Amino acid sequence: MILITVKFPIREDRFERWDELSSFYASAVNEEPGCVFFELSRSLTEPNTFVCIEGFRDSAAGGEHMSQDHVATFMAEMPAIVSAQPQIIYVDAEEVTGFGPMGEITPLES
Repeated sequence: MILITVKFPIREDRFERWDELSSFYASAVNEEPGCVFFELSRSLTEPNTFVCIEGFRDSAAGGEHMSQDHVATFMAEMPAIVSAQPQIIYVDAEEVTGFGPMGEITPLES
C-alpha cells in the first residue's frame, strides 16, 4: 500500500475555492479503483492548514492516480490557493492493507 499525508496551507482569501476544489478532488479520487481511502481534515493547531491522508492499493494504483484528469486539474489550480509549498510524507508499505481497529480504545456499552 502507498500511504501519503500532505499538509496544504491555504490562503484565507481562497477558502471558498479550496472548499469547491477539494470536494471535487476527494470525490473523484475516492472513485478510483486503486484508492483504498482519501480524506481531508482541517488542522486543529494550524487553522489555515488542511491535512490529506490517502492510501492506494500499490505503486501501480498510485501511478494510475497521477495520470487522472482530476489530478491535473487539482495540481493546476493549487498554486493560486496555497500560502506556502505543501509538505508531504510518502510511504510504500507492503504489509499494510488499510485501517484496522485500535486496540487501546473500545467504545463503552450504552
